[in-house]
Amino acid sequence: MTGKGGSGTSSDPIDRASAVLEVDLTSVVANWRLLAALVAPAECAAVVKADAYGLGASQVSAALAAAGCRLFFAATLDEAIALRNRLPTSCEIAVLNGPLRGSTGEFVFHRLIPVLNEPGQIADWAEIARRHGGLAAMLHVDTGMARLGLTAREFARLAEQGPQQSAIRWRALISHLACADQPPHPLNDLQHSRFASMCRRFGGLPASLAASSGIFLDRRFHFDFVRPGAALYGINPQPGTPNPLRQVVRLKGRILQVREVERGQSVGYGAAHLATVAVGYADGWLRSLSHRGSGRLGAKRLPLLGRVSMDLVVFDVTAADPSLARPGAFVELLDDDYGVDAAAADAGTIGYEILTALGRRCHRAYCGAPEPC
Repeated sequence: MTGKGGSGTSSDPIDRASAVLEVDLTSVVANWRLLAALVAPAECAAVVKADAYGLGASQVSAALAAAGCRLFFAATLDEAIALRNRLPTSCEIAVLNGPLRGSTGEFVFHRLIPVLNEPGQIADWAEIARRHGGLAAMLHVDTGMARLGLTAREFARLAEQGPQQSAIRWRALISHLACADQPPHPLNDLQHSRFASMCRRFGGLPASLAASSGIFLDRRFHFDFVRPGAALYGINPQPGTPNPLRQVVRLKGRILQVREVERGQSVGYGAAHLATVAVGYADGWLRSLSHRGSGRLGAKRLPLLGRVSMDLVVFDVTAADPSLARPGAFVELLDDDYGVDAAAADAGTIGYEILTALGRRCHRAYCGAPEPC
């Protein structure tokens, strides 16, 4: 409830926010459950790196844990430590980037599972695992992305040694598809074949190949568990097809000023009403959306005019209800009609960047959490 004191101040941050990002945790959970049902009996993990793609890892992971998710992936040690302080002890947390040199003790202390990507990380973790009588880790192999993970030659050398010879308790073998969002791409089947061969050679460990888009290829790609990230947050895992997932965010920017621009000025012919909105590239509304994109006020879609500046953007509100187009009102920049993927298309990027770019100046409000939107 909003409370206002005699000084005219508000206790509700939304009342003073220039931009509000509403995150629907109920929809995040619904997306996870849909994916979990698709891959059953395989397990469905959750990737909550980059602050859950900018939406708040603490709130998102707590909601998913309450729904039954027990395996979470972060990218960095600091992300994982923050999760460990939030999640039940029954939840496993894996760190995709693995341990940087000198950080292995932090992994042990916080009960984190490193994803080991190269021989140096394996050697460092094996040493500390021996001192502790054995420690869990995941092994990442490169099957075609050429980014992180053991090469085929490095994996062969490790497999020849035998996993049982190490103090490392191998929790899983994982890899990552390079072209999963393009189902006909021949690399998908090639990576599957390579990965299946590695799984057979490394003692039948739990295996994971598919992230968001890989889930929708076919069941062969599911193995023992999948690792959705973007799909949890409403990004379409199959570009060019209907999105089976719920949108989970709404972004609203507050109108600071409305002015009439007369015929002959730079905006074009005829009088127009322009609304200056307190969102800019410092808030994550990308500069590449200049001269394109749109917002919504009431039932009307509003074109974005001119350049996105650091703190401001301008919309043409000529067609909007004048009673709505007023200072203090909100223009919706992301909603069910114009979602993350639509904004990404206008910006010439991908939905991942739209979400992760949204800055901390956007006040976050959570639906489906103790504090409703």
